[in-house]
Amino acid sequence: MIGLSPTRDEGGERRRIALQGQWIDYRLTRTRRRSIGMEIGLAGLTVRAPRWVPLREVDATLAARAAWILRALEHWRRRRRDVLPREWVPGAPILYRGETLALDLHPAREKAIATDLFHFRVRHPAPADGPAIAGFVGGWLKDEALRSFAPEVGALATRLGVPPPPVKISCARTEWGSCTRAGVVRLNRRLVHLPPPLARYVVAHEVAHLAEMNHSPRFWARVETLYPGHAAARRALDDWTAVLEA
Repeated sequence: MIGLSPTRDEGGERRRIALQGQWIDYRLTRTRRRSIGMEIGLAGLTVRAPRWVPLREVDATLAARAAWILRALEHWRRRRRDVLPREWVPGAPILYRGETLALDLHPAREKAIATDLFHFRVRHPAPADGPAIAGFVGGWLKDEALRSFAPEVGALATRLGVPPPPVKISCARTEWGSCTRAGVVRLNRRLVHLPPPLARYVVAHEVAHLAEMNHSPRFWARVETLYPGHAAARRALDDWTAVLEA
C-alpha cells in the first residue's frame, strides 16, 4: 500500500494544532534525536521529536514557531498545482499525466475528450454547464485510469510469474494503491494526474505485493525487478502527495 494514514502509520501520528487562529494538521514522528525538529514541504508539516518529549512540549514548540510555520506552509501551498479546475471555464488548468493543460470546451452532440501537448479538449452538449462538465471529465479520468493501468498490471504480473489479478479503480484520499490478500489490485484514479514514470512505480509496487504481502527486503527486491531504480521514484512520489487530497 502506498499512501497517507489519517491517524497513525509507518510515517508517524497525524495530529492537529491551532496556530494564530488557524488549524494546522501535522505528522509527528518519534525518533532517537535529542531535540524537536520540523520540516515543511508539499506534504505539509512534519515534526520529529525524541520519544521522551511529552506532547505538550511539542505543541509549545510549534506555538513558539507559529509565524515561521504559517509562512512556510503558505509558500508551499502556492506551489501546489491545481489538479482539477475550480471553475470549469475555458483556459482553466487541469493536471493530466504530470502536465498542466488548459481546458478547452466545445459544443457537440456527442461527448468526447482528447488531449494534446497544451490542451485538455472536451466536447459536450452543454459546455457552459460546469457540474455536467465536471461529472463527465471525472468519469472519463476514472475510465482512463483503468484503460491505462490494467494492462500494465497484467504485464508486470506475468513478469513476476503470477496470474494477472483483478484491477479496481478507487477514489481513496489516503493511498495511491493497495493489494488485498485475495489478490485484488486497487489503484487510485488520481494516478492519471501523475507523471507516467511515478504512476508506473505505484503499479509495480502493488503488483509486487502479489508475491510478498509485506515490505521486507524480499519485497523491495521484487519491486526493483519490476521497476529498476524504484528508490528515486519512491522519493519523488512524496512531492505529489497533495494530489491525493485534491
